[in-house]
Amino acid sequence: RLLLFIQIRVNSTEVFTVICGQQDTAEELSPVDVVFYATLEVRNSLGLAEENEDEEGGGGGGGGSNSSLAKLWGKKLKNRDKGYSRAELASLWSLLQQEEYTFLRVLQDLSTHVAKVLGSCGHFYAVEYLSAGHAWDQNIFSLEEVAVSGLQDQDRDGARGRWTTREMVHRIALSFLDMVWHFDNDFTHKLHLCDIKPENFAIRKDLTVVAIDVDMAFFEPKMRDILDQNCSSDDDCNFFDCSSRCNLNKRRCSPRRRNSNLQVICEKIFRPWFSPTLLGAKAGLPLQVPGF
Repeated sequence: RLLLFIQIRVNSTEVFTVICGQQDTAEELSPVDVVFYATLEVRNSLGLAEENEDEEGGGGGGGGSNSSLAKLWGKKLKNRDKGYSRAELASLWSLLQQEEYTFLRVLQDLSTHVAKVLGSCGHFYAVEYLSAGHAWDQNIFSLEEVAVSGLQDQDRDGARGRWTTREMVHRIALSFLDMVWHFDNDFTHKLHLCDIKPENFAIRKDLTVVAIDVDMAFFEPKMRDILDQNCSSDDDCNFFDCSSRCNLNKRRCSPRRRNSNLQVICEKIFRPWFSPTLLGAKAGLPLQVPGF
């Protein structure tokens, strides 16, 4: 049985590989080799299980079909006829060491609710420009910055208007709920958001809610590793917005998260957004904003 081993070392001047114990040039790595080893790094970075474990369904509640890590990693790495240069490998390796880049790049083809990576240069990468949220903004997002063509029914003259502020708020709120359902159900493992605040989300021109800061987003296997800690009370089992309970007999936090993305979004996004202190007499009306 042929054992292949690769080691990529990156510093300011050198990228080299060792295959079957022999030093080789980076240019001799085939695209298939790069995809394989990049996939291993992606799996390690995101805390995902082995492919065969994913396919057996031990993922902790997700219902998605992306059991193969090959689907998680972009197919563009394969779509070339020649190997990768030293500079390209150095750039790829440095990008893969950044968990946020890995997360966005892996999921951008699978989800409309994460920011898209537009390109990279060295260890830098650029994402799409979006209107981010603000805790101080009455509607969370600056809706005047989003030029959205109205999708309302045509009036008698056949003209189309633009969305009103009320309609835009409704659509954004529904997009938050769609994002929660998507992260809970559309992947093999649930995706947990542990740092939920307006500044970590943005909206596109079609009012789709997008996660733009994903440093604290974890798939179920990594979430369990994080929560599985020693404890003396439930307070020791809180990891930012993700929490579990302390088993006092074992003095160990449960690895299973006790709250959900929806609960935290309701608490930290919806409740301040539609607070009675802002709505006054209109507080009984669902998803209303002052003046509507």
